[in-house]
Amino acid sequence: MHSSNSVGGNEEIKDLLVAIAYNNDQSAYRTLFIQLHGKLKQFSFSIVRSEEEAEDIVSELFVLIVQRKEQLCQLESPLYYFYTTVRNMSLNLLKKQKRRAGLSMDEWQIQLNSIYFRPDLLMITEEMVSKIKMAINSLPNRCRLIFKLIKEDGLKYKEVAELLNISVKTVEAQMAIAMRRMAQSMQVDLQSKPILEKRFKK
Repeated sequence: MHSSNSVGGNEEIKDLLVAIAYNNDQSAYRTLFIQLHGKLKQFSFSIVRSEEEAEDIVSELFVLIVQRKEQLCQLESPLYYFYTTVRNMSLNLLKKQKRRAGLSMDEWQIQLNSIYFRPDLLMITEEMVSKIKMAINSLPNRCRLIFKLIKEDGLKYKEVAELLNISVKTVEAQMAIAMRRMAQSMQVDLQSKPILEKRFKK
């Protein structure tokens, strides 16, 4: 089973939503905003190709979070709901403006801003981390997007498949491509490096 261990995962998000809904906790709202705003804005930008419009879309989402905070507490995966909402808002904006750019997932452009693992824990150098980042960011758009949504943003394989309207098998295949590219960039065989294999696998 594929699961997420990322900071800002669903359990933490649920706790923040409960604090917002029932305690009117402004600190929890700020924490939620800090954790999700950048990732969601980048996801929207990959579709609409406009910083201003992506910002407007994510701002609208956070307004909805306040308006629907009690209902959102009941969701099994609020993270998936947020990404689905941003996707729909972004695509609806393009349709409203009669724009085609970004409507195909293969045209969605996204870059990884951070590496999802710590080099000190993997016993690899900063130079190697840089090579890995370059390898991932050189992947085809679809492959890079899938990798980011799973490894950096914390969505599950099934959620990414549903979000992008593709099969879980396709997600798995694209992740395998990304892993091979990473291995090639490091000039190692992942099977001979158990510490890497254990860390990379979901």
